[in-house]
Amino acid sequence: MRTALPLLPVQRTWEPVIDQHETWLAVNPVQGCNKGCSYCYLLDRGQTRVKPAELATPRRTVDLLLANPYYHPGTALALYTCTDALSTPRTRAHLIGLLGELASRDVHNPVCLITKCSVTDDVVDAILAAQSAGIRVIVYLSYSGLGPDVEHGIDHEALRANFPRLHERGIPLVHYWRPLTPANAAPATITRVLDWAARYAACSVAVGLKVKRGARGQMTDLWPALAAEDLPVESADAVWPRQTWDLLESLPDRYPGHPIFQTNSCALAYVLKRPDSHRVHETPACAANHCPDNQRGRCAAATPAPVTSDDIRNRLVWVGVPAVRSVDWDAEQRTATVQEVLHLRDRNNVSERLGVTLRAARASNDQYWSGRLEGGQPLVVDT
Repeated sequence: MRTALPLLPVQRTWEPVIDQHETWLAVNPVQGCNKGCSYCYLLDRGQTRVKPAELATPRRTVDLLLANPYYHPGTALALYTCTDALSTPRTRAHLIGLLGELASRDVHNPVCLITKCSVTDDVVDAILAAQSAGIRVIVYLSYSGLGPDVEHGIDHEALRANFPRLHERGIPLVHYWRPLTPANAAPATITRVLDWAARYAACSVAVGLKVKRGARGQMTDLWPALAAEDLPVESADAVWPRQTWDLLESLPDRYPGHPIFQTNSCALAYVLKRPDSHRVHETPACAANHCPDNQRGRCAAATPAPVTSDDIRNRLVWVGVPAVRSVDWDAEQRTATVQEVLHLRDRNNVSERLGVTLRAARASNDQYWSGRLEGGQPLVVDT
């Protein structure tokens, strides 16, 4: 009888060092994470429970950023979205070097840093130095109430301790409350998380479970009800437990001074005190956010720059899309439609840069998850 061969490890798949996501420009000079969160986007790419790999030095990273067609001075930069930069001494040193390089070269884009790990004193000092150089650094603390059975390798007490430490040093915080699953949907868990985070963070971004194309099996291991074939989990903006979704409406009563957003672009705009540039205002996504009146006022008062179909076509060419045949442009709705297939990164960049909605068929090899800006809607599941 033949002996079955052992399964080969998943080959590591690399993301571009500079990439366009829905809300921001992702900067990924280090990829691979030594942690092992069960829901992680990187899991099926062989990039969890591995040694982080440096793809570009801090200096080379800034070179690549400034030369990239997606870059513009107003966009936010999300650093190290393919690792946790606070997880090892080498990744922390790279982060410190990158913040210093951005400051020395007068790159003043807002910077977002997402972590579940302890923010050490040397990183705090580097953030404060970057702020002194005119760079807005916002730390997203990813704290959802999940335990070590799901977020393998995370010291949750150290994560909680980040909130008061960074708040005391005047570093802006966003509470990244994600993902929400049956494991952390109970009201007692939600209030424990928010009672702590709301003391220190400027706001929370509440996100259900994101399921990218091909990841249903991975997420079903975490949430068995998602195995039902009639659930469009991959095309949804996010999947929510009914228990949490129903509780969302009552949370502003318990946390009246703490905004809770479902769209990250709105949370970022609120912290930066500027109008949202992602066409969320007066949409169903806008109505779902527990957004303060002053922020809604900023968005309402904003006057978007005029745009033509030629502007859209030229921007597509700029980011590397061959000339499209035609652009169906609705100036009143600020919505453009093209017949060509586009990658999400190109659509997202044109939409953010020009303040428009760009509709197109999605490339078949585009694995990134759907979002509200693409038209995805929340999917609420009874469990």
